[in-house]
Amino acid sequence: MHKVFGNNMTQVTNKVEKKIEVMAPAGSWEALRAAIQGGADSVYFGIEQLNMRARASSNFTLEDLREIAETCNEVGVRTYITLNTIIYDHDLTLMKSIVDTAKESGITAIIASDQAVIGYAASKKMEVHISTQCNVTNLETVRFFSHFADVIVLSRELSLIQVKEITRTIEKESICGPSGELVQIEIFAHGALCVAVSGKCYMSLHTNNSSANRGACVQNCRKTYTITDTETGEQLAIDNEFIMSPKDLCTIGFIDQVIDSGVTVLKLEGRGRAPEYVKTVTECYRKAADAYLAGEYTKELVVELMTQLETVYNRGFWDGYYLGQRLGEWAGVHGSKATKKKIFLGKAIKYYPKIQIAEFQIDAQALKSGDNILITGKTTGVLEFEMGTMRIDDESRDEAKKGDRMTFPLETTIRPGDKIYKMIDA
Repeated sequence: MHKVFGNNMTQVTNKVEKKIEVMAPAGSWEALRAAIQGGADSVYFGIEQLNMRARASSNFTLEDLREIAETCNEVGVRTYITLNTIIYDHDLTLMKSIVDTAKESGITAIIASDQAVIGYAASKKMEVHISTQCNVTNLETVRFFSHFADVIVLSRELSLIQVKEITRTIEKESICGPSGELVQIEIFAHGALCVAVSGKCYMSLHTNNSSANRGACVQNCRKTYTITDTETGEQLAIDNEFIMSPKDLCTIGFIDQVIDSGVTVLKLEGRGRAPEYVKTVTECYRKAADAYLAGEYTKELVVELMTQLETVYNRGFWDGYYLGQRLGEWAGVHGSKATKKKIFLGKAIKYYPKIQIAEFQIDAQALKSGDNILITGKTTGVLEFEMGTMRIDDESRDEAKKGDRMTFPLETTIRPGDKIYKMIDA
C-alpha cells in the first residue's frame, strides 16, 4: 500500500539551508513551459533518436538547443540532454554533433550511460550526469563514475537505507566530481516504473525488433496476458492484474525520508506525458520538498498533494523499492487511473492584447460557461481556469457550439494554434 506520510512527518525541522533540485521532464515545448511554470529547477529532454523516449515523445532537434538554453537560462532553470541510449558505431557522428552543439548552445549537462558518450562529453568539458541505465548500486561504482560525472542517478531498485549509506560516505570521504564539488545523488521520485531492472529490457526487441534500450519500447509489457501450461495446454487468464506493468512510483508521502537519505535531485518521469501532467507533478513535488525543508510538511499537505496527483495520468501509485518492499504492486487496469480527463474543443485564432481578449474556433464539442478549461501551447505552457461568459457574433452567450468562433476575456497572452480543452471527471 502507498504510505500517506513518512516517519518524520510530525517533526518540526529547520532545513532551509539545504536545496532540493526538482527535475522535470520536457517532451515538447508545451511541457517545457509547463515545467517552468510548475517551479522546476531543471528540465531534461531528448534530441533526435538517441534518447530513451525516442518513440514516446516528440523530442527536440539540434536547431532547438539554443532557444531551449536561452528560454531556461532567463529563469535560472538548468537544462539536461538525455543522450542515454546504447550507442552503435553508426551513431557516433550524431552523438558527437549533439554534444558539440549542446556545448556551443549553453546546455547545462549531458545525461549518459554509454562509455562513448561519457568519455566524449567529458573530453569536451561538458558536465556529465550518469543515467539510471548504468544501474549504479554501490559506492565503488559511484567512486568510479565520479572521475567523469558530477551527478549520478542511482538504481531504482535500491532502498533508502542503501541510498543513505552511499550519500553518507560521499560526504565523509569527500568524493568529488570533475567540478571539484561533492558528487550529487539523484533518484527517481515519481512516474512510470519498468518491470525490468533500471529499464534494461529486451522484451520489445525480441517481439517487435524495437529496442527499449534504444528508446523504442513498444510497451508490450503493459498488456494483458494468458498463461499456458505447455504440458497440458490448460490456460489461465491473469485476472485483474497487469503482471508486468507496475503502478507508478510516488514518493510524496515519504519525501521527508527521501530528503533525509542525502538525495539532492528528485527526478520526475514523464517525457511522454501531456503538459498539464508535467505542471501538476512538478508543482506537487516543489511544494512537498519546500514544505519539508521549512518544517511545514504535514499529513494534511500530503493528502492535498495526492489528490492533485490523482487528477493527471497515473496507473495507480506505490512506493517502489525505497521502503524495502520485495515485490511490485501491479496495475489493475490498462492505461490511466487519473480522476480528470481533457476533451479537445478547438484552437486559438488570435489574441488582442490591448483589450485582453482571446479568440478561439470551436471544432469539436460544445463549451459552456462554468466549464473547467485547459489551454496549452508552445510558449503558453499550461493555463487552467473556469470559463465565464463568451461572445459569439457580438452577442453574449453561455454556450459555444461546434463550428462557432468565440471570444472571451483572458489576462494571459495566448498564441494562434494554442489548443483549448474542457476538463471533466474521468
